[in-house]
Parts: sequence; structure tokens; C-alpha cells
Amino acid sequence: MKIIKSIFSILAITSLLIACGSSDDDFNSDGGIPDCLGFEKATLKLTIQDEFTTLPGKVSVFFKVNDTEGNAVPNLQASNFNIFEQGSNDNCPRSISASEAFSRISPNEQIFNTNTILVLDLSNSVLSSSLEELKVASISFIDEVMPTAASEQFKMAIYWFDGEEMLHELNPLTTDKDSLKMAVEGITEDISTDASTNLYGAVVQSTKIADDILKENEEKDILAASSVVIFTDGTDQAARVSESTAISTVENADENISFFTIGLGNEIDAEVLERIGKTGTAVASNKDELVDTFEDISENVAGQAKSYYLFEYCSPKRSGVNDLIIQAVQGEKQGSVKTSFDATGFTGGCK
Repeated sequence: MKIIKSIFSILAITSLLIACGSSDDDFNSDGGIPDCLGFEKATLKLTIQDEFTTLPGKVSVFFKVNDTEGNAVPNLQASNFNIFEQGSNDNCPRSISASEAFSRISPNEQIFNTNTILVLDLSNSVLSSSLEELKVASISFIDEVMPTAASEQFKMAIYWFDGEEMLHELNPLTTDKDSLKMAVEGITEDISTDASTNLYGAVVQSTKIADDILKENEEKDILAASSVVIFTDGTDQAARVSESTAISTVENADENISFFTIGLGNEIDAEVLERIGKTGTAVASNKDELVDTFEDISENVAGQAKSYYLFEYCSPKRSGVNDLIIQAVQGEKQGSVKTSFDATGFTGGCK
């Protein structure tokens, strides 16, 4: 598994001890959480991204935490998680002792890259009435999402669309915050002469860009996620791509692509933007609200990158298929996920 090898190499650099060997078939997703644990109704959603075992007995799970509305739940600590294990001799899952199992929750920055695709509507209506406000809002967005010091783990690209068939690249994927801001500052009213809006085409094309980034990272043995953020002040007028195709593209996209939309004014179709922005959407009623609206979305985008976690522990199990349950608790909110692993061949000596 390329991704697993990547985790091994990167975590080794950060002094996390990883044992040798792994298998693509170590885990199988399972159903619900046993009633005997007494969990309340889930208000957090945990989604497993990758999982594997390594001899002599280590279990590793890479997962994401969101609330039930799709918002990222970032910056959780080890104390926010409860871990349970159930084997053939356990009537109910047993809580894992952190000290005995050498369990740890590792920050995602050690193993994870995040990429943001900012897509701006620069059709005539925007250029003629709200360009300066859009530029200020976009620069604020860049400042919020990109770290002060350039890092290979945080990249952003900016594209724009009007009524033409293809997306236009304003700035390629980069770690350089200043180049992104300069690109936005350089937008002028004559950048486009097309008064139409190819919104649905922009959705489809930006999704492909985000997906290609994930595939490129995978080929380099890097875990990654992408966020697509689309701004518009209107509806699709070009009709180059159907509404159903755009929405289907979003709904069927890779689970590691998040989608956000930002709308401006009263000519947008709020329902459509909400379906396209399935991870998060925000609307500014006028151009003076753009900065605040972009800021609302930027906080969510930035949080996505910090809502991925790596859990590792040394299992006491020594045979058979066993269930593993991870519960996240944040204040009064809680949620859990259940999976299973094969402990055949596990022995002592894991740490």
C-alpha cells in the first residue's frame, strides 16, 4: 500500500516508532456501536480514511472528525478520545488502557497534506460592481487558510471563470502565500469580456483538478485532501454543463474532497449552491458583507486540515478478528466509529 508506506516513512522522521510489515486486508468496516456502551445519540461523525496493522501487534487508524452538519472538528487532543476493543471472549467492548497499550493520537501535520482550490466568478457582473470587495475578501481568505511560513503541507491554487468553456488559472498550486495575494491584487476589470457564467462547468472542472491533486499525492506516497471553494454572484447562464451533472460530480467525488460555496446578492440560487457546497456554504446579501462571508468559509476550510487524526496502539489481542471502536468527545458532543482488525500473528514487544 503506497499510502501506508508513506505514513511509515514520515512518522519515522518524527520519531514515532513503527513496526515492520502491513496488510491491505487487515481491516473490514463494520456496522453499529453495541448498546452496552451506552453512548448517546451521535453529534460527531468519524470517518476512517485508512487503517492497517503492523507486527508484532500495532493497530493504526487514520480518521477524520466532523459534526453532523459537516463542519470540521479540529485540534482534538488524546484526552478527547476513548478507545474500546472487543474480542471473541468479550461480551461488551473493553476500554483500552493508554499506559498498557502505548496508545497515542498523533497530529495530522505529520502525515497529511491539504490543498485548497479557490474558484472565483469573474463574469461581468462581478467585475463591474464588486471586484474590489472580492479582492479584499479573497486576500483575507488566503491569510486565514495559508500558514504564515510556507509549508509543503499547505498549498493553494486560484482559478476563475466567466462564460467560457474552460477554467482560467490565476495562480498555480503553491505554498507561497504572497504569490497568491499578488495574483488576486492583479485582477483588473478587463480580465474578462464574457458576460455569461459557466458555474456548473467550473464545478466539474475544479473537481477534476482537486481529484488530480489527490492522485498525484498518492503516486508520491502522500496522504492528502483537497478543498474546492467556489464564489459566484449568480446562476449558470452558459448552460455548457447541466445542473444535474454538476451536482452529481460533487456527490460522487472522492471523500477526501470538501466542497464550499460562497454566494453574493439576490440573483444566486441558494438551494443549488447549498448542494454544490455540501461541506459548507455562506451567502453575502451585498458586497460589503463579502469579507465576513469569506471569513466564515475560510475558518471551516482551515479547520478541515486539522480534523484528521492518526490513532495507534499496541493491541493485547493475539488471534482472530476483533472489533475496534473509537469515540470522540467534545464537550457535550460525541460520536464514534467501529471497525475490525485481524490479530493473527500478534505477539508481545510492540511499543
